[in-house]
Amino acid sequence: MIAFEARDPSRPDARRRRNPARTDRPDPVKILLTRLSAIGDVVFATALIDAFRRAYPQAELVWLVQPECAPLVQHHPQLSAVLVWPRQDWQALWRQRRLLRLAGEVHAFRRRLRAYRFDLAVDLQGLMKSGLLTWLSGARERIGLGSREGSRWLMTRTLPRGGDDQRIGSEYRYLAETLGLPVADFAMALYTGASERGAADQWIREYGLGDGYIVLCPFTTRPQKHWMEPRWAELAGRLCAELGMPTVLLGGPGDRAGADRVRAQAKGDLVDLVGQTRLLEAAALIERARLVIGVDTGLGHMGIALRRPTLLLFGATRPYLDTGRADARVLYHPLGCSPCRREPTCQGRYMCMRLITVEQCLDAASALLGRTAP
Repeated sequence: MIAFEARDPSRPDARRRRNPARTDRPDPVKILLTRLSAIGDVVFATALIDAFRRAYPQAELVWLVQPECAPLVQHHPQLSAVLVWPRQDWQALWRQRRLLRLAGEVHAFRRRLRAYRFDLAVDLQGLMKSGLLTWLSGARERIGLGSREGSRWLMTRTLPRGGDDQRIGSEYRYLAETLGLPVADFAMALYTGASERGAADQWIREYGLGDGYIVLCPFTTRPQKHWMEPRWAELAGRLCAELGMPTVLLGGPGDRAGADRVRAQAKGDLVDLVGQTRLLEAAALIERARLVIGVDTGLGHMGIALRRPTLLLFGATRPYLDTGRADARVLYHPLGCSPCRREPTCQGRYMCMRLITVEQCLDAASALLGRTAP
């Protein structure tokens, strides 16, 4: 359990609810969760929001995040506020050697953090950048998860990244268990807003997707996590021909070239929206999909967070074979070198991904949809 220092009773925030099970220490009334990036990791960590809220229903619960990932938590009903770290602005000032201006921005952000008077801050990322921001919060109790790069020296307590690594979000569940938070129904949660759902509705009408569609998320940042583009094209065509549903290709602006190659090879009804959607607009399209198929990438993990039938293809990264849902499945063929993570030794052959066939994907997709492939 978390140990909190007693507060000066003369301070105005000293009067607070106490945990009935622990009469010796007050509960935190202001909690900061720091997970700055990346998309998939922020999605995984959202399971902690409900766990903290159930443990401390009266607490002010705040999330600190980078701008590109802020949409993932901005609509969460259990958060009191979302704070955005202006990383790009600070980096620009550093490159321009406007150090006095940068110092002023850092000081202003520190004041903004400390205005909350956090009792507890938890660094869920464990890097120096996240640890430094957690330290700047001024919280008396600062807990770091798997702190590295020297960030452990900025924490009052550190915890290892434990748990069963074959279970989805296991490190965050382990953290919750260690802190004594409830873990019943421990699951990721993602919320979209009215504008994002409206944008999804417009695309669904425009492309005639109202009878159902399958979302494909082929793109990620590392080539060793990719499935082969010709197979994506073949899969898209066969899903349309054999299961009778069009496919929607999703990705970011940087995935445009890959999307063009997949679309050029695909047969059947493929709707290419790569680079055309904002992050939560893509989430809203996933939320309406009959099935999501992707690699180890943020958009693919959203399928599970949004409780859609999901099929994920893993190779270089260790998979969570236990997805926590009966309608989510992982295809994974480990080799002696698996998982290589960021240091592949196969000279670009990526056999772990090549072993996943179109037939296997089609069979798994059919099963998740409750159908039998012809």
